[in-house]
Amino acid sequence: MRYLISLSLLLAALWLGISGVYKPLMFMLGAASVLVVVWLSRRMDVVGVEHNPALYSWRLPVYWAWLVGQIIKANLTVAKLVLNPARIRPQIVRVPVPLESKVAKVTYANSCTLTPGTVTLQLEPDELTAHVLDAGSAEDLQAGHMAARIAWLEQHDQGAK
Repeated sequence: MRYLISLSLLLAALWLGISGVYKPLMFMLGAASVLVVVWLSRRMDVVGVEHNPALYSWRLPVYWAWLVGQIIKANLTVAKLVLNPARIRPQIVRVPVPLESKVAKVTYANSCTLTPGTVTLQLEPDELTAHVLDAGSAEDLQAGHMAARIAWLEQHDQGAK
């Protein structure tokens, strides 16, 4: 039950932050959306210890802030490439996925795709395949900084076990 409550609170906060429209009809639609998502999550049995949004506590906003910084940095890189197309050297790279949980692996793949200039093509249990626009983006991905950040994000499990 606590997982459902934490999911409801997180979804409601996210909805309030993103919608920006605070009229009665919108509140009712937002509440209905949250209820439907929580009900579907419960029926699909995807809410539990591993998928508890409250487990990330303060680490999740810190990770999001870091990710936004990476997105801005990658946007600037892509803008430079657009202005100087001769530097574009698209390639496919494979990088190891040193993460344990499925949620962490999917977070890694999605974070890579959110970063301009990189697109996750395939996620396997121990490897991620991505398309990158230039050698610098490939080096950044292969350096493993994003995977390390996600591992840090999931450190909550280490003390619980």
